[in-house]
Amino acid sequence: MGTERSTDDSFGICLVSGGLDSCVTAAIALRDCKRAAFLHVNYRQRTEGRELEAFNEIADFYKVKKRLVVSLDYLGKMGGSALTDPSIQVPEKGLPDSGIPVTYVPFRNTHIIAIAVSWAEVIGAGRIYIGATEVDSSGYPDCRQSYFDAYNKLIKEGTRPETVITILAPLLHMTKKEVVETGARLGAPFHLTWSCYQNEDEACGVCDSCLLRLKGFREAGLIDPIRYARS
Repeated sequence: MGTERSTDDSFGICLVSGGLDSCVTAAIALRDCKRAAFLHVNYRQRTEGRELEAFNEIADFYKVKKRLVVSLDYLGKMGGSALTDPSIQVPEKGLPDSGIPVTYVPFRNTHIIAIAVSWAEVIGAGRIYIGATEVDSSGYPDCRQSYFDAYNKLIKEGTRPETVITILAPLLHMTKKEVVETGARLGAPFHLTWSCYQNEDEACGVCDSCLLRLKGFREAGLIDPIRYARS
């Protein structure tokens, strides 16, 4: 007889930053799972307060009661990214053609997913949803198919024999246009999301994240409901 699994494949943890991609991913998780829990991580990023606000509003919208907010402030103390180090300027008015942009937070997703795996073992969730995209993205190395394939192997190696937890990245091979279209079909609350890398009042409209988001809405033929200082 085999070991009975200790996790429920119909129970998912969704990583919700408060941004567009994580919100659409949450909509997919709630469609596909009987139960869902939301995880949010603060890491001393420039828009930490605004992202936390968006997370709670999205969780309220979906009536998700099981929530976990944790701090990885050591990522901010380390620096090395324009998102956490005020001495490094956030690039504006152009998307990088190649290479790793300065907005990459070194190995960030590995830390965040590790928290989700630990929590999943505790609460019995069999799925972890993350809103990573590889097609229309900033080019982060921890947002690639090969990365998630490797991480799923790590989970199997580092958890109890009866634990079965799988990372799912349903947006990974979508363009930003397709992400917006998917969210619109699922009724995702775009108006509650926050994607800007540097502003907390009005989105700047010129950082990588804003430009990609605006591109997605424009190509989908939809109006982005949040306010921009410039667009």
